[in-house]
Amino acid sequence: MKNRTTTQADVPDTQRRRALLAAAAAGITAAWPGGSFAQARWPAKPVTVIVPFPAGGGTDAFARPMSGQFAKLTGTQLVIDNRGGAGGTLGASIAAKAQPDGYTLFMGAVHHAIAPSMYPKLDYNIESDFIPLALLANVPQVLVVNPKNVTGDFKAFLAQVKANPGKMNYGSAGGGTSHHLAGELFKLQTKTFITHIPYRGAGPALQDLIGGNVDMMFDGLGSSAAHIKGGRIKALMVSGSKRNAAFPDVPCAAELGLPDYTVTTWYGLWAPKGTSADVQARVLEEVRRMAAADEIKQAWANNGADFPNLTGQQFGGFVSAEVRRWAAVVKAAGAKLD
Repeated sequence: MKNRTTTQADVPDTQRRRALLAAAAAGITAAWPGGSFAQARWPAKPVTVIVPFPAGGGTDAFARPMSGQFAKLTGTQLVIDNRGGAGGTLGASIAAKAQPDGYTLFMGAVHHAIAPSMYPKLDYNIESDFIPLALLANVPQVLVVNPKNVTGDFKAFLAQVKANPGKMNYGSAGGGTSHHLAGELFKLQTKTFITHIPYRGAGPALQDLIGGNVDMMFDGLGSSAAHIKGGRIKALMVSGSKRNAAFPDVPCAAELGLPDYTVTTWYGLWAPKGTSADVQARVLEEVRRMAAADEIKQAWANNGADFPNLTGQQFGGFVSAEVRRWAAVVKAAGAKLD
């Protein structure tokens, strides 16, 4: 039998359509230097960032400046959607189930590395149901008090706490948050007892601290900084072994006899599992552009924070290590949900 040359007519219609579509897609991709069509298109509409706490908390202190900068750089709105409740786990659950199209992102925090040890029935997994994008900010925890309820320096404060076991209280952003665990760790290391008062976010807790309804908070500098500078609350200690550049007059824990009291509040950005690599790359490109902006650098400095260069798998590894670290703290402190 003689060989026969295949003609266009011999190719089934479905195959021809597929070939044409593939050629068109290749042409479009080639027309966008540095990435695919989907990558170059993002963001083609407003992007929502779910913040799992009410407005006025530490996460907001970093999310909102980024929202303004994102709009300036891309011409597209970055919508902050505050979904508070259950120590930040409610908003995380909503974000985990969002469409993985790059138009819903999640801005969580250290609280979400603590949650697996405090909430055994979570319907999401921070390590497997999200794609880690970037660590956005890192700030030390600070012990702040209402100056009308608590007078004097840290030494006087500690004496007051020891003389009144259970009578003084501290507010937190909710059970299982870093505010809660920082308080439990403080009690463990100082051999004191302070009553925990959980709120639905750091913002409401801070308002009650300012109003004198709670005596103290173990808060991230991101949400407390403006209130400290305004004199509405007083900082007695920052965690760790060195003072913070934004508040050089506030002693660190190591100076005050607590060398092992190291608690930091960090904030990160995730995408729902299934988000394409192209969109991930575009998000990270915008994160890097925002981090380089003078407005963002100033906002972070005002909050005593830095902008770590930790992205992708490195950020994911950091989160996994934090999950293990906080599990050990929860066990040692015997922390429970109130």
